[in-house]
Amino acid sequence: MKIFKRAGILIASILFTLTIFTSHAYAADYTIVPNDSLYQIGLLFKTTASTLMSDNKLSSNMIYPGQAIKVPAQLYTVKSGDSMFLIATRHSISLADLRKANNKWDNLILPGQRLLLPGIKPTSGSTDSSSSSSTGAFTASSTGTGTVISYKNSEVDLLARLITAEAVGEPYDAMVAVGAVVVNRVKSPDWPSSISSVINHVSAGHYQFSPVQNGFINKPATDASLRAAWAALYGADPSKGALFYYDKSSTNQWIRSKPVTAQIGNMIYAK
Repeated sequence: MKIFKRAGILIASILFTLTIFTSHAYAADYTIVPNDSLYQIGLLFKTTASTLMSDNKLSSNMIYPGQAIKVPAQLYTVKSGDSMFLIATRHSISLADLRKANNKWDNLILPGQRLLLPGIKPTSGSTDSSSSSSTGAFTASSTGTGTVISYKNSEVDLLARLITAEAVGEPYDAMVAVGAVVVNRVKSPDWPSSISSVINHVSAGHYQFSPVQNGFINKPATDASLRAAWAALYGADPSKGALFYYDKSSTNQWIRSKPVTAQIGNMIYAK
């Protein structure tokens, strides 16, 4: 009788352990992109289509772009000095697989951003406490740790709203460059020393940024503009050190007399 009891306890312990393991096996979300299939996703994350169906409680293998499913992958938080290549190499993952798992085809990554590591099983207790890394979501300290200038959280939103107002419809690099102009002014002794004071600066009765005057600065920032704002804060500068920018249709001779540093889309950047 005691033998049966001990066997029962042992089996219960094993089942409990397996339950714990299973509850942590799927610690990350993968967002479906066009032309995905459960078979291909299974190959990428070293599992099977049937297992993905079972763990996501899918009644069929039909999936659609934008749908998020749980996958067995470790989450990695980007650190200063990281690159997509270095992260892939460090974890013995192909760069192509790292890009595919995160739908990340450019090289811009920022400290605090979270990436899926395909083929790397999550450690016990790991959870996906943030949104999927394919959205580009990340956090940063309001003290400016790792950024080229200090900032307040409200100023990140202000900078992103300026980028939205000034560069909506322009290439992403043009958006980052608008943010970089503000950053360059903050760093310059010839301009105010904070993001908000630079953006709201009025000189000789003239607003430095027209969206502040016409109210467009109050429109909500787009996701792309927010990413561009963070990129500029972390030192990205497609403007090549510019302190001014203008649309190529501008007829203002004063601004056009400034040495041009870059032209991206319809935006011209100058010192």
